[in-house]
Amino acid sequence: MAAPKNRRSVFLGRLPLPERTYLADALRTETVGGVLLLIAAVAALIWANTPLRDSYQSVSSFHFGPGSLGLNLSVQHWAADGLLAVFFFVAGIELKRELVAGELRDPKAAVLPVVAAVCGMAAPALVYFTVVTTGGGSTAGWAVPTATDIAFALAVLAVIGTSLPSALRAFLLTLAVVDDLFAILIIAVFFTQKLNFAALGFAVLGLAVFWLLLRKGVRGWYVYVPLGIVNWALMYNSGVHATIAGVAMGLMLRCTRREDEVHSPGEHIEHLVRPLSAGLAVPLFALFSAGVAISGGALSDVFTRPETLGVVLGLVVGKAIGVFGGTWLAARFTKAELNPDLKWPDVLAVASLAGIGFTVSLLIGELAFKNDPLLTDEIKASVLVGSLIAAVLASVLLKLRDNKYKKLCAAEDLDEDHDGIPDIYEQDNPAYHLRMAAILEAKAAEHRRLAEVAAGRTAGEDGPA
Repeated sequence: MAAPKNRRSVFLGRLPLPERTYLADALRTETVGGVLLLIAAVAALIWANTPLRDSYQSVSSFHFGPGSLGLNLSVQHWAADGLLAVFFFVAGIELKRELVAGELRDPKAAVLPVVAAVCGMAAPALVYFTVVTTGGGSTAGWAVPTATDIAFALAVLAVIGTSLPSALRAFLLTLAVVDDLFAILIIAVFFTQKLNFAALGFAVLGLAVFWLLLRKGVRGWYVYVPLGIVNWALMYNSGVHATIAGVAMGLMLRCTRREDEVHSPGEHIEHLVRPLSAGLAVPLFALFSAGVAISGGALSDVFTRPETLGVVLGLVVGKAIGVFGGTWLAARFTKAELNPDLKWPDVLAVASLAGIGFTVSLLIGELAFKNDPLLTDEIKASVLVGSLIAAVLASVLLKLRDNKYKKLCAAEDLDEDHDGIPDIYEQDNPAYHLRMAAILEAKAAEHRRLAEVAAGRTAGEDGPA
């Protein structure tokens, strides 16, 4: 019998088992990377605010690289343009997988996270624009509070020990993936000033060669790694931000599985590169970007200068309102029904968590105010402060429901027949019920034996002396 056409879909419902397994593996790596990111950020702040601050500046500004190729860059520049290309390469693979095999493959299912992500970027930009125009500041930093840092958000979850259900984690990850896509477009469109068309043409040619080799089934890291570096260098010299090369190459990888494959090439490469991105590239970027001098006066400036106040309010207020409001409106007009195990305050908590903008926010801050080093540092401080406030707010909201989350996670992970598959995914499998019947019958037989032993022991006892 056909389902009625007006049947309501479930928002934040149970994930399919393959998607849940993939998500668990991906988030495990991102969580570890997020903890390293936190450590790197704290180390940068300590290094830049102690008597060793001069050495921090010396190391950050130290230049190396082939000048003849236009690549004699500072350490900080290498971290922002070079190492983050690895991060965006992984982001490109994530986006491709979401589009062909994940939550974004079905347009109806994609509406909610996409609308939430778009609203979650538009609202912070609007908050920033409102604050700076009212206070007479520069609108150049409108894009700074629009990005969500998934690694930092997951690190916060790891620190506060919240057992967030997989559906909420998947929603957060999908938000971050779409968020990264729009951040990439913002960087490419709004922060490209002068173009070297010759270098850009060769970069496009190099990407075409990369795509052709993939389609021909050519394998070997010794082919793709040198080609990827050449494409990155050409993109850098073209005037387009070099991380775009990483995204483009990530999007070219095939992320659908064939019959003889356990993992698609994209998933396999992501599995190899993600630890490098989360464990090395992003923490090193944080180490050389988050080191800003913080004093009482600098912190007060964060809440009095329109540009920095706009960033803080954009991250804390704009992100929460944008993500929550966009999700609620999309659910309302698509007739999506919230998972009965969850409540709208849970969505608000995740929306607040999306206000943690670190890696890409710092990068956009550097690009937006690169001609004003003092304001760049103040913008970085505002990103740190805004992210910290958002993290604390989200932690409080999540802690209020922690017991409920633990019960949901325990139900998701329960595996009474010990076959490696959570029982919740086997309710339609006859073999599962036969295994459980055998297990329960064995337990019943053991209890009957123990009852007989207990009864015999009681009959033979004469009582206390």
